[in-house]
Amino acid sequence: MTHETKNVVEKNAILVHATISKNEDMNFSLQELERLCETANLTVSDILTQNVKEITPATFIGSGKIEELKELVQKHSADIVIFNNELSGSQIKNISDLVGVKVIDRTMLILDIFAMRATSNEGKLQVALAQYKYTLPRLSGIAGSSGRFGSGGVGMRGPGETKLELDRRVIQNNITRLEKQIKELKENRNLRRSERTKNQIKEVAIVGYTNAGKSTLLNTISKAGIYADDKLFATLETTTRKLWLDVGKEIIITDTVGFIDKLPHAFVDAFASTLEEAKRADLILVVVDSTDKNREKQIEVVEQVLSEIDANSTKKLYIYNKIDKISDQDEIPSGENIVKISAKRNIGLDTLKQKILSLLWED
Repeated sequence: MTHETKNVVEKNAILVHATISKNEDMNFSLQELERLCETANLTVSDILTQNVKEITPATFIGSGKIEELKELVQKHSADIVIFNNELSGSQIKNISDLVGVKVIDRTMLILDIFAMRATSNEGKLQVALAQYKYTLPRLSGIAGSSGRFGSGGVGMRGPGETKLELDRRVIQNNITRLEKQIKELKENRNLRRSERTKNQIKEVAIVGYTNAGKSTLLNTISKAGIYADDKLFATLETTTRKLWLDVGKEIIITDTVGFIDKLPHAFVDAFASTLEEAKRADLILVVVDSTDKNREKQIEVVEQVLSEIDANSTKKLYIYNKIDKISDQDEIPSGENIVKISAKRNIGLDTLKQKILSLLWED
């Protein structure tokens, strides 16, 4: 069974968030989901929330809320419902049957954005692998919703492809094939890395929350000329550049893909070879959007992802970006491992370079 993905434009979305943990920051998570919708060119028509003591196996949220959701879909003539919680295949099918429109979850939306953003061969391979790994355990539900998913659109896009195969054997074969191709690319990267190690070239990885300004920093500091925009996941591509900090002090600096809260496990798994740039680096630059009121939470998310890929023990330098937009500089923390900059305005970059020098070539 295949699903065409052409000529489909969803416009109006209803968001659903079920709070399960008392410690969960619902506002932070929903604001992020709204930004994801904006990035996917969707208009959020309404939001439905519920505090869930016990998940309803068939529909995740209770029957009363399902009725509310159906009414909202009809009221706003919504095209799609997006859950901020991860759903099973059967839950996707059941909710879709009850409310009458396509239903996807947060992970499907993120993977869809990845599919739109991937441009390099490796990026497309990694996104395709993440999509297949996410889809495989949900086949029965998605296939059962084929009437609504058959036209493709948001949540069903593939990188450079027009069809998504809904066949367990085909998907498993595709996963094996993609893993082999990505492994080969990883081995080629390891060869280049071993050459740099032999030549004693230091490696620096730029990490951070999506839209913190990582690509802009690399552009400014190395004249990389890569795409940067005020959107979540503006670029998925890993870009590496050489940079001379001083006489005899050459580094390789790499911009990695941005992080986000509740980053899909399928993503972390598929992008493992790219994320190894952070794991193997001599220094990690953690870029923080100093204008974002949720910046401390975002730092926690970055630290969590670094922990997942065993990169938390690497030396780190925290870079508070966009300080030109902060009126009160006292709002930004200070410390030995903190540098305040504006990558866009070229403010504080000399200080940053000197700090990198001192950290990489400590006596």
